[in-house]
Amino acid sequence: MTALPTATLQRPLLGILFMMLATSLFPVMNGLVKILSADYATEQIVWARTASHLVFVLLLFGPGVGLRIFRSVRLKAQIGRSLVLLASTACFFSGVKFLPLAEAASISFASPFIVALLAVPMLGERLSLVRLAAVAVGFLGVLVVIRPGSAVFSWASLLICGSALFYGLYQILTRFVAGHDRPETSVVYSALVSTIVMSGIVPFFWITPHSLADIAMLTGLGVLGGLGHYCVARALTYGSASVVSPFHYWQIVGSVSVGYLFFGDLPDSYTWLGAALIIGSGVFIGWRETREQPPVRP
Repeated sequence: MTALPTATLQRPLLGILFMMLATSLFPVMNGLVKILSADYATEQIVWARTASHLVFVLLLFGPGVGLRIFRSVRLKAQIGRSLVLLASTACFFSGVKFLPLAEAASISFASPFIVALLAVPMLGERLSLVRLAAVAVGFLGVLVVIRPGSAVFSWASLLICGSALFYGLYQILTRFVAGHDRPETSVVYSALVSTIVMSGIVPFFWITPHSLADIAMLTGLGVLGGLGHYCVARALTYGSASVVSPFHYWQIVGSVSVGYLFFGDLPDSYTWLGAALIIGSGVFIGWRETREQPPVRP
């Protein structure tokens, strides 16, 4: 893989800005999901998310790449990526309607720990004792947030845990296809297969949108998600992963803000404590991974 130009990598502040923009868009999307869940089935909302995302990325990348955008060297892996991402989205959308946004976002941050564990059997990566300890602390943070066995425990938390598990698997498969397929191809396939699957399911749950505002929100899900992922990609072109990736956790700020503005929700002290443990462990794992990788030579 060709190294990025040095001049590009020397704009870390722009990379941080793009990452913070991305993680400000995702909470807005999740807030719209909670609003729409009051009137529409999860299946219809997931279909709207994937279909509008597909249309958005085809309009964005299609003119420049053409039909080559569908050409994949790892087609089975691309299909698998799309299916596990669909499962992650369905679990998250099903659970977030019952949970405050900040709590759901905190639990979803467990995906880096799942990646660290799955990378051992699936990618042959080494799991050191230090990283294993960080994973354990991160999962402790998840337990603090969901508090199983307590009166405040919600079964919907398990759906968010399932979403994090599937998203971790999605990231592993994304690593597997990286370097074989162009990024535009991976972005399209992540929405293409999901849209095909959900298009066969959504007629059984379809409710005609009640208003233009609902149509705008349903369509906006894919646009917000697509723009968010695009901003993440741009962030990583302007700054190294070790610099910009920790700002992914800015999403907790956006989730708290959107949760309060849209629904009047504020996280309790346990959610803040658990989020601190999860974020701290995630940043540490990301820092360790960056240190363990060999330097890229131009």
